[in-house]
Amino acid sequence: MSTYTDSDDDSAAPSKLFGRRRPVHEILGGGKVADILLWRDTKMSGALLLGMTTLWFLFEVVEYKFVTLVCHLSITSMLIFFIWCTGAEIFKWNPPRLPEVILKDSAFKEVASTFHRRINQFLSKIFDIAYGKDLPLFFLAIVSLYLLSVIGSYVSFLNLVYFGFVALETLPFLYVKYEEEVDHLAGKAIYHTKKSYRNFDAKFLNKIPRGPVKDKKLR
Repeated sequence: MSTYTDSDDDSAAPSKLFGRRRPVHEILGGGKVADILLWRDTKMSGALLLGMTTLWFLFEVVEYKFVTLVCHLSITSMLIFFIWCTGAEIFKWNPPRLPEVILKDSAFKEVASTFHRRINQFLSKIFDIAYGKDLPLFFLAIVSLYLLSVIGSYVSFLNLVYFGFVALETLPFLYVKYEEEVDHLAGKAIYHTKKSYRNFDAKFLNKIPRGPVKDKKLR
């Protein structure tokens, strides 16, 4: 039976949050999406945040219906383009053109590829946690998912998506800005959590009687 004492491990937790070894920009994909999430492209980041906030306000506060909103936006856009095109012919203005970013396939492929990679990594991590290799992380995941389910029963799906988007656009940026302070506090929290678990394991879990384990020989 193994025992654990406070002097067995005086080393601090990993210096970086979650023991990461790569920069945050690289972890987020290292491309256009990472630039937006870390506010390196301030115009695009601000435009996305403003657009999502506007949609959330229209659907959640004003209680606009999706089909009605799409139709009204389409009517407004067509009227603006019609007036612009008509004025361009009369006053010799430049006719309206769609931005090249919207027409490029690479922009959509990069976004889709980044989200696809993130989803695959998330599912792979969930499988590793469910496999039971790290019991503290397993129980933490169970508790987190349960709390999320409780929150989901009181918060609408749109609110949950919007708050998740706001968190995605603010938390990475704030973490990079205050990286040293967050890593220090997180390291102390992880260290004390592991220390408490080891004490619990030594005082209770290791005292649970277990039957003899027989080695199975392959023939």
